[in-house]
Amino acid sequence: MVEKYTIRTDLAMEQKERFESDHVEVSGVVLEEEYDEEKEIKITTVKIETENGAKTMGKPVGTYLTLEAPNLAAGDEGYHREISETLAGFLAEYMQDENKGKEQRDRYSVLVVGLGNREVTPDALGPYVVDQLNITRHIVQEYGKYAIEEENGRSVSAVVPGVMAQTGMETAEIIKGIVQETSPDLIMVIDALAARSTKRLNRTIQISDAGIHPGAGVGNHRSAITKDTMGIPVIAIGVPTVVDAATIVNDTMENFIAALETSDSLRGVGVVLQGYNSAEKYELVKELISPHLNGMFVTPKDIDETIRRISYTISEALNILFSGKAVHISKNRA
Repeated sequence: MVEKYTIRTDLAMEQKERFESDHVEVSGVVLEEEYDEEKEIKITTVKIETENGAKTMGKPVGTYLTLEAPNLAAGDEGYHREISETLAGFLAEYMQDENKGKEQRDRYSVLVVGLGNREVTPDALGPYVVDQLNITRHIVQEYGKYAIEEENGRSVSAVVPGVMAQTGMETAEIIKGIVQETSPDLIMVIDALAARSTKRLNRTIQISDAGIHPGAGVGNHRSAITKDTMGIPVIAIGVPTVVDAATIVNDTMENFIAALETSDSLRGVGVVLQGYNSAEKYELVKELISPHLNGMFVTPKDIDETIRRISYTISEALNILFSGKAVHISKNRA
């Protein structure tokens, strides 16, 4: 049963948590955590440093930084602005690392890719973000670099490639063709993700320098968009918007077990179930629920409003970043 255990998530931190819950140490993987009390943001960094660690985690070598903000799903514009500035600061650090040796260039160009299907709201994050970006490449092409007011501004182009069912082409093929024609220095990909925990839906943002494998979290694997496949660095930004139905049932069972332990007459049942490890519990749930529920993914009922709000937060962060106004967060953050 344990051998079949798989976890439906795109978040590296959730993969690491699974091993920790089973008391398994993964070599070649480093976990760092910090908490910004003022902004109420938990920052988790997972560094996969070796190929062995990558194989165990099921994710490529790279750095995965996750911002958990419980109030991200709320409608507080001031708070969302703070998140945008914080996100812009982290992305500025990523771009600094990728931009080493290119400081003398007149203009650093970025291609932003909004992945997903605009017609399916939980999957529309990427297209919505692109809709709100300040696109500048055509201005620079027409009038030169001084047409952009900010001295450190970027040349920004963007595309919403759609999904294979709409185009008949792999998204990676479309992006690769654009890269060959326009020669950007960096690709920034925005996509909706799948999470393992319901509490992280629409409240978490993951940044990764390892690129992205579209659809991996929901078992719909497409060609990877990475530095190896594109020939230039790729930074991925994602927000979990769906969760596996089996996960919801599994979380419910955990609460049920906790409730049984408080009952004198049913405590014995709870003790038996508590003896199962995470893998065994998850597989038991998958076997018990109806077969057609195994492939079901669930999203909150207010997803329409939430996606629009979060897409604005991310687009605002990118506009701050590309204008050159991003706050550069110290490597030695307290």
